[in-house]
Amino acid sequence: MKCAIVPVTPYQQNCSILVCESTGRAAIVDPGGEVPRLCAALKELGVVLEKVLLTHAHLDHCAGAGLVRQEFGVPIEGPHKEDKFWLDQLDEATRRMGFPPAEVFEPDRWLVDGDTIQFGDQTLEVLHCPGHTPGHVVYFHRGVRLALVGDVLFQGSIGRTDFPRGDHQTLIDSIRNKLWPLGDDVVFIPGHGPTSSFGHERLNNPFVADMRFG
Repeated sequence: MKCAIVPVTPYQQNCSILVCESTGRAAIVDPGGEVPRLCAALKELGVVLEKVLLTHAHLDHCAGAGLVRQEFGVPIEGPHKEDKFWLDQLDEATRRMGFPPAEVFEPDRWLVDGDTIQFGDQTLEVLHCPGHTPGHVVYFHRGVRLALVGDVLFQGSIGRTDFPRGDHQTLIDSIRNKLWPLGDDVVFIPGHGPTSSFGHERLNNPFVADMRFG
């Protein structure tokens, strides 16, 4: 499996295109906007889009999902149903923040902890990691040691918890109890900014480094 990252929206949100190299099938993670640009990236990669995956329902991660589903006729999977209240206000949120109007949608499949996602010959594991939002999920490919963590964790930082139903301690617990056990060698793609590894963050991240917790 390989991955292409396309930053979209004024928030420079990392939209990821996951490609199964043996089948040419793909999944797109967090298409937050700029759908024509994402369509061009898919065409350039020469892949067949199989599904849309969402880590959570903040508009910069999901506002383009309905249009992508409409354009390609593919299902939307994720996030966890606890984020439904965010999707219910997507139209209002895009107007308020000056985003182009969104195609309002509901996922074809809500995800829960322990689910698996299939596209091409690839399998992703689903981890429910609340805190930034209550329905946030993380996608993990065990074979290539890659995690797509949305806004749970960043290089040198963690997700905000001052939004409705965010919770700082819950977020810390998600990182330490769900992500760290996957292994220090896991590389992660955050929702914004550069990639890093869990091992690097355990040593250096001022919010969740091991030395903070004794």
